[in-house]
Amino acid sequence: MQLEDKVALVTGGARGLGKGIALVLAERGADVALCDIDIAGARHTAEEIEDLGRVAKAYQANVTVQSQLVEMVTQTLADFGRIDILVNAAGVIGAPGFEETTWSREEDWDLTFDVNVKGTALVSDAVSPHMKSRRSGKIVNIASHGGRDGAGGGAYGASKAAVIHLTQSYALELAPCNINVNVICPGSIWTPMWERIADRAKRNNPEQQDLTPREIFDAAIKERCPLGREQTPEDIGKAVAFFASDDALNITGQSLNVNGGTRMN
Repeated sequence: MQLEDKVALVTGGARGLGKGIALVLAERGADVALCDIDIAGARHTAEEIEDLGRVAKAYQANVTVQSQLVEMVTQTLADFGRIDILVNAAGVIGAPGFEETTWSREEDWDLTFDVNVKGTALVSDAVSPHMKSRRSGKIVNIASHGGRDGAGGGAYGASKAAVIHLTQSYALELAPCNINVNVICPGSIWTPMWERIADRAKRNNPEQQDLTPREIFDAAIKERCPLGREQTPEDIGKAVAFFASDDALNITGQSLNVNGGTRMN
């Protein structure tokens, strides 16, 4: 298998995109450590991975709290012996509870940048010393096509643009240690996060009052995506698996769109 006997650490693995990525990595042969603030959800994902015949463990940690991450990585190394692959999939799009807000509210900016940008950096900083000591490792970050243009909104789009830049910086810094760092920019994926986006759009747009969140999502796909089909967590997981494999040994500092052609570059 593509990732047989590799050990992957996936943040945000309790649900949505992180869960989908973790399951694909397990299907490709990896054992998986799951980091999430939602420990119950992470444990459920771990059970699904174990059903695939791989080893999985769940760890509770907030990606914005450095001390928790150091403890989590230390325990992961004690349990698995090494970390070959890091996937920074934890992310948010707004304030806690995703209540209706303006895009410029201060707490929106703080939360979004803390989780999406600082969280990616802190987890990478916690794992990279181990990878440096082994002179081997793959780091895959998750941004968004919203980080490439203005479509991602204020705080969210800016945070994902920062993740793309951070990826390039880390790729240069870690290349001498034989560590590859790349980033994936997903398009529109039906996850709990997108469901909340659609629900907010419904509240803010009178013409969408009679539509369900899923109908709003489907309409967006039809309007914006040339291939006319939504992306799935599994699609992103397959791209992650490629970056995490030996097939990508000579690829670093790159961003890959997985968006059905919504943005082409």
